[in-house]
Amino acid sequence: MKKIFTSISFAAIALIALNSCKNEPTDKSSDFALNEVVQPEFTEIVSETETKGYTIGDEATDFKLKDVNGKMVSLSDYKDAKGFIVIFTCNTCPYAVASEERMVVLDQEFKSKGYPVIAINPNNPEVQPDDTYELMQKKAKEAGFTFPYLYDESQTIYAKYGATKTPHVYLLQKEDGKNIVKYIGAIDDNVRNATEVKDRFLANAVNELLADKEISVKETKAIGCSVKQ
Repeated sequence: MKKIFTSISFAAIALIALNSCKNEPTDKSSDFALNEVVQPEFTEIVSETETKGYTIGDEATDFKLKDVNGKMVSLSDYKDAKGFIVIFTCNTCPYAVASEERMVVLDQEFKSKGYPVIAINPNNPEVQPDDTYELMQKKAKEAGFTFPYLYDESQTIYAKYGATKTPHVYLLQKEDGKNIVKYIGAIDDNVRNATEVKDRFLANAVNELLADKEISVKETKAIGCSVKQ
C-alpha cells in the first residue's frame, strides 16, 4: 500500500511539474513576443519620425555652417540666387568620391543661372575618422571644389533635411523668401560611373525650373553610403 501511495504521489508531483514547465515557456514566450515585436515597432516609428525630413513642397531651413576656409555660410548669403543645389556628401565614401567631378560640373553649369551647389558633410568624425574638418579642407583642395563645402558639426542639419546617404541631393527654389524643396534624391541614374549616365535627374529638374516648367521627376532614390552617426 505504501508503495502504491508513493508511486501515486510521485506521479502527481511529476504531473504538476510538467504542467508548470508547460505554462512557464508560454508566459515567457508572450513576454518575449511583446519585447521583440512591440518594442522594436515603437522604436522604428520614433526613428522614422525623427529622420523623415523634408518632402516635396516643404520649406527648407536655412543654416549657418563653417566652410573649409573658416567662413560661416548661410543660404541667406546668396541674395541673387534663384535656388540651391544642396548635396550632402563626405570625404571618402566611394559613391561620394565618384560624384565629386559631377558636383563641380553642376556648380559650373548652374551657378551663373542662379542655382549654386552647396555641399555639406553630415558625418560624425568620431564614427568616421576620415571625415574630420581638416580632411575636408584637404579634400576640397584636391578635388577642386568650386562651391562651399560645409561642416555639419552638430549633425543636426542633415537630420532636418532627412538625408540618409552620401551623396543625397535636395534641390531648393526661392519662393516668396522661402526655400522650397523641389527635388530629392540622386544626381543621376549611375552614381558609380559618370560615363554611363543616361538620365541626369538633378540637371533635368533645374532646367525645368529655369524654364518655368513643372518638374517631371521630383524624387529618386539616393544611392550611396549611409550617413555615419
